[in-house]
Amino acid sequence: MEISVDSLLAGARQAIGAVGIIDVFRAFTTAAVALANGASRIVMVGTVEEALSLRTTGLVQICMGEARGLMPAGFDFGNSPFAVSGADLRGKAIAQRTSAGTQGIVAAAHAECLFATALVTATATARACLARGLGRVSLVAMGKDGVARTDEDELCALHIRNILEGRPGNPQAVRQMILAAGEAARFGEANPPHLHPGDLEIALDIDRYDFAVPVTMENGRPVARMQWI
Repeated sequence: MEISVDSLLAGARQAIGAVGIIDVFRAFTTAAVALANGASRIVMVGTVEEALSLRTTGLVQICMGEARGLMPAGFDFGNSPFAVSGADLRGKAIAQRTSAGTQGIVAAAHAECLFATALVTATATARACLARGLGRVSLVAMGKDGVARTDEDELCALHIRNILEGRPGNPQAVRQMILAAGEAARFGEANPPHLHPGDLEIALDIDRYDFAVPVTMENGRPVARMQWI
């Protein structure tokens, strides 16, 4: 099996095989929390307008995500796993739009199978990729807005690669490296209305969930669901 680690939107566009699109802070941590809290599915979209339209037409009941880091007007939730962790989403369909993660999902047109990936689902995602039995796994760290690399996504990719190659990895070291990096520090700022410290704790709870988040095309749109592994 060949394993590649790539980055950003360019990496998503060229990724093949079993593809893990990684967004730790915070899109796919939030998605995993939403599914764990009972959401039936998450439709991943590229624009705010598409998310709102899906809710207006009744195809989803919840709009979740961000644009330029902030919750768009009319959305029900921002890009906060902490906020979503307290919500009862049983049976709800969600439209999610973010500046990096969902953009990578939409861009990954050449994937044979696709996973929305974060540290909270790291080992389960590795197992799901291996279970597909494909000759190639592509791990894509989406970074900030899909155009600038960030430590948390790059380290998540390397951690999953270790697992895929039969090594246990070092979750504590991964956590400590991310906490020492610049993006983590933003969650401790005095007045971060969209960056709750609880987001950081959840995002760095490695293997919090024993399910993967596969994404499949349904009626022309990428839809994420929970898959227990």
